[in-house]
Amino acid sequence: MPGRFVYWMNVSVDLRIEYATGEAGGGNWMRITEPLHRVFNERARAMSLAVEGRTIYETMESFWPAARHDDALPDFLREYGEIWTSMPKVLVSRTRTHAEHNTRIIGGDDAIEQLAQLRAETGGVIGVGGATLATQLLRARLLDEVLLFTHPVVLGSGRPLFDAYDEPLELDLLEQASFDEGVTMHRYAVRNTRPASS
Repeated sequence: MPGRFVYWMNVSVDLRIEYATGEAGGGNWMRITEPLHRVFNERARAMSLAVEGRTIYETMESFWPAARHDDALPDFLREYGEIWTSMPKVLVSRTRTHAEHNTRIIGGDDAIEQLAQLRAETGGVIGVGGATLATQLLRARLLDEVLLFTHPVVLGSGRPLFDAYDEPLELDLLEQASFDEGVTMHRYAVRNTRPASS
């Protein structure tokens, strides 16, 4: 079975992922409690691979490798640090030439076609991190699912879930759940994605 590109993101009710630039890793409007983070850990552990754009990768890289050994942090954060650091990752970047923590780099003009081949060769869930990358995959009809953790806040401005995507996007609901602090999860299949064999 080919893999599925799943864009996983915390969002506001109005589908913003950042209120201020650079806060995609955890703006103070997000209500990420311990039980919710343990759900994140479980889902991240089940991924076959993570594919991340440079901005989100560097945000993760700046915190999680050190977090796994930081005894001042609670165990669920240390656990996520271990999961992120050890999982196979692909960094999509035109500028980075080196990355650690079980990461390889894809870049160049054919990056999306390289990712299409990766999707065909990798079974299971391939997590997608970063709005720019997710939008490129969506435009190429390679994005299979959207996994949204919606926090009960309307930001009114800030970065949207997708970059400059102005076409209707038809989805089918696959899964939903509710968590404390009013956070909800919805997992959708994206209609009309490109078959992995093409």
